[in-house]
Amino acid sequence: MAIKNYKLYINGEWVNSSTNDVDKILNPANEEVVGTVQEALENDVIKALQAAEKAQKSWKLLPAKTRANHLRDFVSEIRKNKDKLARLITEEQGKLFKVAQFEVEVTCSFIEYACEWARHIEGDIIPSDNANEQIWINKVPKGVVVAITAWNFPLALAGRKIGPALVTGNTIVVKPTPDAPMATLELCNLAKNAGIPDGVLNMVTGGVTVGKTLVESKITKMVTMTGSTPTGQAIFRSAAQNLTHVQLELGGKAPAIIFEDANIDIAVAGALHSRFDNAGQVCTCNERMYVHEAIYDVFMEKFLKQVKALKLDDPMDLATDIGPLTNLSGLERMQRLTKEALDNGATLLSGGNTPKGTQFEKGFWFEPTVIGNVTQDMNIVHEEIFGPVLPVVKFSTFNEVVGYANDSEFGLAAMVFTNDMNKIMRLNNELEFGEIYINRGHGEQHQGFHNGLKLSGTGGEDGKYGIEQYLDKKTSYVKFETK
Repeated sequence: MAIKNYKLYINGEWVNSSTNDVDKILNPANEEVVGTVQEALENDVIKALQAAEKAQKSWKLLPAKTRANHLRDFVSEIRKNKDKLARLITEEQGKLFKVAQFEVEVTCSFIEYACEWARHIEGDIIPSDNANEQIWINKVPKGVVVAITAWNFPLALAGRKIGPALVTGNTIVVKPTPDAPMATLELCNLAKNAGIPDGVLNMVTGGVTVGKTLVESKITKMVTMTGSTPTGQAIFRSAAQNLTHVQLELGGKAPAIIFEDANIDIAVAGALHSRFDNAGQVCTCNERMYVHEAIYDVFMEKFLKQVKALKLDDPMDLATDIGPLTNLSGLERMQRLTKEALDNGATLLSGGNTPKGTQFEKGFWFEPTVIGNVTQDMNIVHEEIFGPVLPVVKFSTFNEVVGYANDSEFGLAAMVFTNDMNKIMRLNNELEFGEIYINRGHGEQHQGFHNGLKLSGTGGEDGKYGIEQYLDKKTSYVKFETK
């Protein structure tokens, strides 16, 4: 397998970094090097921002429909390269190939949805208190947007940010995740093929220093980032000096609540998918499961049967259900959290180890794991897991479980399974989460609003409220004569 080597993409060209330092990209399934990316220095980052700033002056003057047409051509290029991009995602991130193919399609649909807003960037005309005057409120692009992506859905998260940023008249500098940047970097070639003007889309690679330079620059007018809460807090602090607009989608600790009146088969399917999708590396995943005592035994029997049937294997195999974790730190976190819970009195119900077999001797593998006899005070109930380990807590009453669910510093998503409309109404009022999935597993839609409460973020993405993040408002008081 040929190793792929990537430069920086600035003003429509691949350029060398100012340093010879490169980062190696490992295949999580076997730890083989699959690519390298150059690490940008501060002056490289400034060049990318300056290119975006210059390009924005003409890009913003194009009709929004024209910008959308450029983006639709971009989507066409992405679809032509669907399998190539999916293979890159699998190689660098460990995602199942069949799921990586779906991620490419989601990337396209994120951009297509943004294009639908080209004719709906609407302002207001408001009556004035003064005679012969109108108040015009126009929505205008912010300028240069910096996008920082996470490694769990590297391509889709890029598309989620590129689409709305560009269709609203901004230009963008993307910093792909250091763990899985290759598929995202390939978008630059496809944007060039699609005729997107030089400087409109730029990408620089690297770690904390690159991110800090991007966020602290006076050129940057907005930062949109998906990642961990500590990183988001650091970005918030760095952006404060220029009062740069910040949109953050951060960590989660989603509860899945199974009430006694739930359809058990639907609840099992939803809870299973929402824990082990993408090896549990999803911000909205089922991170802690609460099961009512009246149905606990029958639910858990069915749930564990499904968990034990999951196939952990080569992510390129279409029959595989779970692939490797993306990085070593994730594997070590699974090992630590599992051991800690068991040491504190919890019970191992399934998994709990690195799988046996020669194919698992290298790579970051961990069995799908379920832990019972968990109590609300255990660390595993509160620390974000972000992997295929699920703690299960038994509960008795409605008020008890709502208290358990809200007992978290995170507030991104929650899942509830009940057929009682009174419970549903109360849960909508009382659960402290930005997204609530009722009688189904996680998975937001483009026309919704993906936002977290508490330490799960600020701002939000998707839908009309997400588009608004990329726009400023400009008010004009227009006086006219009646002669």
